[in-house]
Amino acid sequence: MASIVERPQKSGAITFQVKWREDGEWQNEKFGDDDPAVGRAQAEQFKALVEAHGNRWPHGWVPGQGFVETPAVPGDVPLVDYASRYVRRLNGVDGRTKDDYERDIRLHLSQIQHTNLRGQVEQATIGNLIQEDVDDWVAYMNSGERDPEDPEKWLRAPADPKSIRNRHGLLYCVVQAAIDATPQLRTKNCCTRTQLPRADDHIKEEMTFLEHDEYQRIAQEFTDPDARLLADWLVGTGMRWGEASALQVRDLSLNADIPTANIQRAWKRAPKGSPESFYLGPPKTKKARRLVALTPSQAAMVRELVAGQPPEAYVFRTATGLHWRHSNYYHRKWQPAVKAAVEKGLPKRPRLHDLRHTHVAWLIGRKIPLPAIQARLGHESIQTTVDRYGHLVRELDAEIITALEDVMAGPAPVSRLTRVV
Repeated sequence: MASIVERPQKSGAITFQVKWREDGEWQNEKFGDDDPAVGRAQAEQFKALVEAHGNRWPHGWVPGQGFVETPAVPGDVPLVDYASRYVRRLNGVDGRTKDDYERDIRLHLSQIQHTNLRGQVEQATIGNLIQEDVDDWVAYMNSGERDPEDPEKWLRAPADPKSIRNRHGLLYCVVQAAIDATPQLRTKNCCTRTQLPRADDHIKEEMTFLEHDEYQRIAQEFTDPDARLLADWLVGTGMRWGEASALQVRDLSLNADIPTANIQRAWKRAPKGSPESFYLGPPKTKKARRLVALTPSQAAMVRELVAGQPPEAYVFRTATGLHWRHSNYYHRKWQPAVKAAVEKGLPKRPRLHDLRHTHVAWLIGRKIPLPAIQARLGHESIQTTVDRYGHLVRELDAEIITALEDVMAGPAPVSRLTRVV
């Protein structure tokens, strides 16, 4: 704890010395004014700052001078302006993704504020942003903001950990661009040490895994055979919706020793203002371009579907011969089937994308290694596969226990000989 000592001067004035121990060494700072009450107030304020910093000099305080502000960076601009400029200059990113980034800047990065060394809140710029500002912003997103007039309502609801990580990732890239800029606008990335909330800090379960019989309870509720075939395909191949619904006749190789489907395109959301909501583009990542091996029954099913169709025809089509649209399929086919199954006792309410998760769970249940699953799903990194599905790898527990039991059952190591006196 810090203390304040009054020091009367020969002139009759009084100075106030703030004293504290920092790493075993005495530190002190003096305050004085023609009005002793003002000097005392200054000392009290500084004492509180020292204690708030763990009995250390406050960050940015220069002994004998006080807080010294960092001079403005030449070319400094508001953070949101620089972030928007960064997004507009991105290459290799589709228009809809840029729209999403701009939305995050407008709704979320705009909430970042800079607190200067005196504790005053200022507009965040690309030059003045510091780690503490980022920490405050992440904490704000994680906790949300209640409506002061109605505590049961939210002005801003808490964000889920994944959304926070995505927004923080965008901020990181924006700040790094300022470091790499010419002339350089920053020398350090203030996002590198941010402690982000863990995905498992929240009770909400993001994925639903279906047992085989649970999926069958949903499948039998489909009244449209074509819709049922597409659901079987999604759960049987692990393809993303945008990949499966974009599959064309020319993408199939059904006469090979192992039949395959070649993922070369996927439906993408079009930028705002486009005449169409979706367009055909490349898959999600480079590794999403892949061959997916098919079972004999899957090959037989699609062989029947594509018989007599031209190469550019979609494999999965509606009764009118058009490709399936997600909203149409989800609201008119998938949801009614799930609702009917739940009413008959199904204990889960899966999303359409949970068919992909279920596919992985079935493979893990048959002890398929995660690297093979990574390749089948088209994940860019094995870490993605491990992070999402690693907790399901419990089927090898018996083998692990057996292996350890065999090792431990071997001859005991020879103990160290003791000298006999």
